[in-house]
Amino acid sequence: MDITQLIAEHGAYFYLIAFIWTFLEGETFVLFAAFAAAQGLLNPALLLAATWLGSFSGDQTYFWIGRHFGLRLLNRFPKWRYGVESALYWLERYNTGFILSFRFIYGVRNFSSFAMGLSAVHWKRFFTLNCLAAGLWAGSFVALGYFVGHAFRAVLGHLVRSFSLVMLIVFIVFAVAVWLVHRLQRRRQLRVPPGAKTISPPP
Repeated sequence: MDITQLIAEHGAYFYLIAFIWTFLEGETFVLFAAFAAAQGLLNPALLLAATWLGSFSGDQTYFWIGRHFGLRLLNRFPKWRYGVESALYWLERYNTGFILSFRFIYGVRNFSSFAMGLSAVHWKRFFTLNCLAAGLWAGSFVALGYFVGHAFRAVLGHLVRSFSLVMLIVFIVFAVAVWLVHRLQRRRQLRVPPGAKTISPPP
Protein backbone atom coordinates (compact mmCIF):
# COMPACT_ATOMS: atom_id res chain seq x y z
CA MET A 1 0.00 0.00 0.00
CA ASP A 2 1.29 3.48 -0.91
CA ILE A 3 0.95 5.43 2.34
CA THR A 4 1.67 8.79 0.75
CA GLN A 5 -1.13 8.28 -1.78
CA LEU A 6 -3.49 7.16 0.98
CA ILE A 7 -2.81 10.32 2.97
CA ALA A 8 -3.07 12.54 -0.10
CA GLU A 9 -6.46 11.08 -1.09
CA HIS A 10 -7.99 10.84 2.39
CA GLY A 11 -6.28 13.66 4.26
CA ALA A 12 -9.50 14.93 5.85
CA TYR A 13 -9.86 11.69 7.79
CA PHE A 14 -6.38 12.15 9.24
CA TYR A 15 -7.47 15.39 10.94
CA LEU A 16 -10.41 13.51 12.45
CA ILE A 17 -8.10 10.71 13.60
CA ALA A 18 -5.77 13.33 15.13
CA PHE A 19 -8.71 14.79 17.06
CA ILE A 20 -9.84 11.40 18.37
CA TRP A 21 -6.30 10.25 19.15
CA THR A 22 -5.48 13.37 21.17
CA PHE A 23 -8.87 13.25 22.89
CA LEU A 24 -7.59 9.96 24.29
CA GLU A 25 -4.21 11.52 25.22
CA GLY A 26 -1.78 10.15 22.67
CA GLU A 27 0.96 11.90 20.73
CA THR A 28 2.18 9.04 18.53
CA PHE A 29 -0.19 9.73 15.65
CA VAL A 30 0.39 13.48 15.97
CA LEU A 31 4.11 12.99 15.36
CA PHE A 32 3.39 10.78 12.37
CA ALA A 33 0.85 13.22 10.92
CA ALA A 34 3.22 16.16 11.43
CA PHE A 35 5.91 14.18 9.61
CA ALA A 36 3.44 13.79 6.73
CA ALA A 37 2.66 17.51 6.87
CA ALA A 38 6.35 18.26 6.39
CA GLN A 39 6.10 16.35 3.10
CA GLY A 40 3.21 18.55 1.99
CA LEU A 41 0.61 15.80 2.44
CA LEU A 42 -1.32 17.50 5.26
CA ASN A 43 -1.96 21.09 6.28
CA PRO A 44 0.08 21.75 9.45
CA ALA A 45 -2.28 24.52 10.62
CA LEU A 46 -5.33 22.23 10.37
CA LEU A 47 -3.39 19.44 12.08
CA LEU A 48 -2.46 21.79 14.92
CA ALA A 49 -6.08 22.90 15.28
CA ALA A 50 -7.38 19.31 15.35
CA THR A 51 -4.73 18.27 17.86
CA TRP A 52 -5.29 21.30 20.08
CA LEU A 53 -9.07 20.85 20.09
CA GLY A 54 -8.85 17.10 20.68
CA SER A 55 -6.48 17.42 23.63
CA PHE A 56 -8.49 20.28 25.14
CA SER A 57 -11.83 18.50 24.73
CA GLY A 58 -10.52 15.25 26.18
CA ASP A 59 -9.19 16.81 29.36
CA GLN A 60 -12.29 18.95 29.81
CA THR A 61 -14.33 15.75 29.64
CA TYR A 62 -12.11 13.95 32.17
CA PHE A 63 -12.28 16.98 34.49
CA TRP A 64 -16.09 16.97 34.30
CA ILE A 65 -16.21 13.24 35.02
CA GLY A 66 -13.93 13.71 38.02
CA ARG A 67 -15.99 16.62 39.32
CA HIS A 68 -19.33 14.79 39.13
CA PHE A 69 -18.48 11.10 39.46
CA GLY A 70 -14.92 11.02 40.79
CA LEU A 71 -15.46 9.62 44.27
CA ARG A 72 -17.84 6.94 43.06
CA LEU A 73 -15.41 5.86 40.36
CA LEU A 74 -12.51 5.76 42.83
CA ASN A 75 -14.52 3.52 45.13
CA ARG A 76 -15.34 1.26 42.21
CA PHE A 77 -11.78 1.25 40.78
CA PRO A 78 -9.43 1.54 43.79
CA LYS A 79 -6.38 0.92 41.56
CA TRP A 80 -6.89 4.44 40.21
CA ARG A 81 -6.28 5.94 43.63
CA TYR A 82 -2.48 5.89 43.36
CA GLY A 83 -2.49 7.85 40.09
CA VAL A 84 -5.08 10.32 41.38
CA GLU A 85 -3.20 10.95 44.63
CA SER A 86 0.05 11.42 42.68
CA ALA A 87 -1.58 14.02 40.44
CA LEU A 88 -3.14 15.82 43.41
CA TYR A 89 0.20 15.91 45.19
CA TRP A 90 1.85 17.59 42.20
CA LEU A 91 -1.12 19.95 41.86
CA GLU A 92 -0.75 21.02 45.50
CA ARG A 93 2.98 21.51 45.06
CA TYR A 94 3.10 23.35 41.72
CA ASN A 95 -0.51 24.41 41.08
CA THR A 96 -0.60 26.46 37.85
CA GLY A 97 2.70 25.02 36.66
CA PHE A 98 1.34 21.50 36.95
CA ILE A 99 -1.87 22.32 35.09
CA LEU A 100 0.19 23.75 32.24
CA SER A 101 2.64 20.85 32.09
CA PHE A 102 0.88 17.64 33.20
CA ARG A 103 0.46 16.46 29.58
CA PHE A 104 4.22 16.09 29.37
CA ILE A 105 4.54 14.01 32.57
CA TYR A 106 4.26 10.33 31.69
CA GLY A 107 2.93 8.08 34.40
CA VAL A 108 0.64 10.67 35.96
CA ARG A 109 -0.93 12.58 33.07
CA ASN A 110 -3.67 10.00 32.39
CA PHE A 111 -5.20 10.72 35.79
CA SER A 112 -4.45 14.42 36.04
CA SER A 113 -7.59 16.01 34.59
CA PHE A 114 -9.79 13.50 36.40
CA ALA A 115 -7.91 14.24 39.64
CA MET A 116 -8.27 17.99 39.18
CA GLY A 117 -12.00 17.47 38.91
CA LEU A 118 -11.78 16.09 42.45
CA SER A 119 -9.76 19.07 43.65
CA ALA A 120 -10.77 22.58 44.61
CA VAL A 121 -9.66 24.01 41.25
CA HIS A 122 -12.50 26.15 39.90
CA TRP A 123 -13.84 24.95 36.56
CA LYS A 124 -13.38 28.36 34.92
CA ARG A 125 -9.72 28.44 35.92
CA PHE A 126 -9.15 24.92 34.66
CA PHE A 127 -10.96 25.74 31.42
CA THR A 128 -8.64 28.70 30.72
CA LEU A 129 -5.40 27.00 31.72
CA ASN A 130 -6.37 23.76 29.99
CA CYS A 131 -6.94 25.62 26.72
CA LEU A 132 -3.50 27.21 26.97
CA ALA A 133 -1.85 23.93 28.04
CA ALA A 134 -3.46 21.99 25.18
CA GLY A 135 -2.10 24.54 22.73
CA LEU A 136 1.41 24.25 24.18
CA TRP A 137 1.27 20.46 24.04
CA ALA A 138 -0.16 20.32 20.52
CA GLY A 139 2.27 22.91 19.22
CA SER A 140 5.23 21.08 20.73
CA PHE A 141 4.49 17.70 19.17
CA VAL A 142 3.32 19.05 15.82
CA ALA A 143 6.51 21.13 15.65
CA LEU A 144 8.65 18.13 16.63
CA GLY A 145 7.11 15.85 13.98
CA TYR A 146 7.30 18.63 11.39
CA PHE A 147 10.98 19.24 12.18
CA VAL A 148 11.79 15.52 11.96
CA GLY A 149 9.94 15.34 8.65
CA HIS A 150 11.96 18.20 7.21
CA ALA A 151 15.17 16.63 8.52
CA PHE A 152 14.36 13.37 6.70
CA ARG A 153 13.52 15.34 3.59
CA ALA A 154 16.81 17.25 3.74
CA VAL A 155 18.81 14.03 4.14
CA LEU A 156 16.92 11.80 1.71
CA GLY A 157 15.69 14.42 -0.72
CA HIS A 158 12.89 13.32 -3.01
CA LEU A 159 13.13 9.73 -1.77
CA VAL A 160 10.90 10.69 1.17
CA ARG A 161 8.06 11.48 -1.19
CA SER A 162 8.36 8.31 -3.24
CA PHE A 163 9.53 5.89 -0.58
CA SER A 164 6.37 5.66 1.52
CA LEU A 165 7.82 2.97 3.78
CA VAL A 166 9.94 5.68 5.38
CA MET A 167 6.78 7.17 6.87
CA LEU A 168 5.65 3.80 8.18
CA ILE A 169 9.05 3.21 9.76
CA VAL A 170 8.95 6.65 11.40
CA PHE A 171 5.51 5.90 12.83
CA ILE A 172 6.72 2.57 14.25
CA VAL A 173 9.81 4.22 15.74
CA PHE A 174 7.66 6.90 17.38
CA ALA A 175 5.27 4.28 18.73
CA VAL A 176 8.07 2.12 20.16
CA ALA A 177 9.77 5.15 21.71
CA VAL A 178 6.55 6.24 23.42
CA TRP A 179 5.92 2.67 24.62
CA LEU A 180 9.41 2.49 26.11
CA VAL A 181 8.96 5.80 27.90
CA HIS A 182 5.66 4.58 29.36
CA ARG A 183 7.30 1.34 30.48
CA LEU A 184 10.19 3.14 32.14
CA GLN A 185 7.78 5.46 33.90
CA ARG A 186 5.81 2.54 35.27
CA ARG A 187 9.00 1.14 36.77
CA ARG A 188 9.83 4.47 38.31
CA GLN A 189 6.41 5.19 39.70
CA LEU A 190 6.08 8.53 41.36
CA ARG A 191 6.26 8.31 45.13
CA VAL A 192 3.45 10.05 46.96
CA PRO A 193 4.65 11.32 50.33
CA PRO A 194 2.87 10.03 53.45
CA GLY A 195 -0.11 12.19 54.23
CA ALA A 196 -0.98 13.08 50.65
CA LYS A 197 -4.73 12.62 50.52
CA THR A 198 -7.39 12.81 47.88
CA ILE A 199 -9.10 16.18 47.97
CA SER A 200 -12.87 16.07 48.07
CA PRO A 201 -14.53 17.97 45.21
CA PRO A 202 -16.04 21.35 46.05
CA PRO A 203 -19.83 21.48 46.49
